[in-house]
Amino acid sequence: MSDAPDYQNYDILWNTLPIPALMVGGDGHIEVVNAAAEQFLSMSARSLCGKPFTDLAPEGSRLAALIEQARSAPVSLAEHGVEMTEREAGGVTVDVQVTPLTDAPGSAALLVLIQPRSIAEKMDRSLAHRGAARSVSGMAATMAHEIKNPLAAISGAAQLLQDFGADQEVELAELIEEEAERIRRLVDRMEHFTDERPPARLPVNLHDALDMTRRAAKAGFGREVRYVEEYDPSLPPTVGDRDQLAQAFQNLIKNAAEAVDGKGEITMRTAYRPGVRLAGIKGGGRQSLPLEVSIIDNGRGIPEELAPHIFEPFVTSKASGAGLGLALVSKIIADHGGVIECESGEGRTVFRMLLPVWHEDDA
Repeated sequence: MSDAPDYQNYDILWNTLPIPALMVGGDGHIEVVNAAAEQFLSMSARSLCGKPFTDLAPEGSRLAALIEQARSAPVSLAEHGVEMTEREAGGVTVDVQVTPLTDAPGSAALLVLIQPRSIAEKMDRSLAHRGAARSVSGMAATMAHEIKNPLAAISGAAQLLQDFGADQEVELAELIEEEAERIRRLVDRMEHFTDERPPARLPVNLHDALDMTRRAAKAGFGREVRYVEEYDPSLPPTVGDRDQLAQAFQNLIKNAAEAVDGKGEITMRTAYRPGVRLAGIKGGGRQSLPLEVSIIDNGRGIPEELAPHIFEPFVTSKASGAGLGLALVSKIIADHGGVIECESGEGRTVFRMLLPVWHEDDA
């Protein structure tokens, strides 16, 4: 029997590693990547191999210094909270372990293992967003009742001034009427949060809901935007209410259109990602969330100081915004048993939603 290693089995093992792994040659170029690295970086092995590894490190990242230190040491080194460039969403924070493949310093090939920010961390943040969205529901119901009655009286009085007042009074009355209408629109938007009924439990074709939203945007606020559709044609349906999901998609696409000043590019992407599960749904069980819907734009990005809070009510970067659109999106996705997250940088913002699959017993 030969003592030679079974390279075919090594190849199988390499590509079944659950975390992204790369081999970097002595010249600093990527030589081999596994399947998890292709998925994480959203690039094929053909595109990555031969590329300088430092291309994956944004300016100011500690990644390049870590590589050089491991090559000259030569010892295995680990670094937490390293910035990397990931095509899907710009800069991301990861943990990295670098191990030289020989004891010879200076030109050793390196094994690089990347531990992305855990999905559990994203889930925790999304659950916090869910609580924030729900917390506004009771306040919205109270405000709708308490504000609308005096608002009607104010509008009525302003109308009388416009009909019978002097010129200066008419001008002030028009201002009162405009401001009253603005408050009325705000209250109407807040009333969306007061509906605590669960959404319908019907099979929903996500591509139909996205297409309906794209056509509406193309006919209105996003008529000059370029839309790119990257759909998984085998995507199974999710469970829920198509109109509510379309409303969530519309809010995201409207925000994206504003971020690109109505003339950039918006990508609508779907994918099936098995293995993502969320606890605390369906009576304390674990719900699988393999359906991924992403709305991606190449606009100016979200201000860094607002990024952790964008799904909270009344948080907005718009001078005329009420800060309720993304909170409503978060509530709709949460009501459908899913989660939403956002990753943003200059020139690329990704809103990613994870949703469950429809099953016959969901009816």
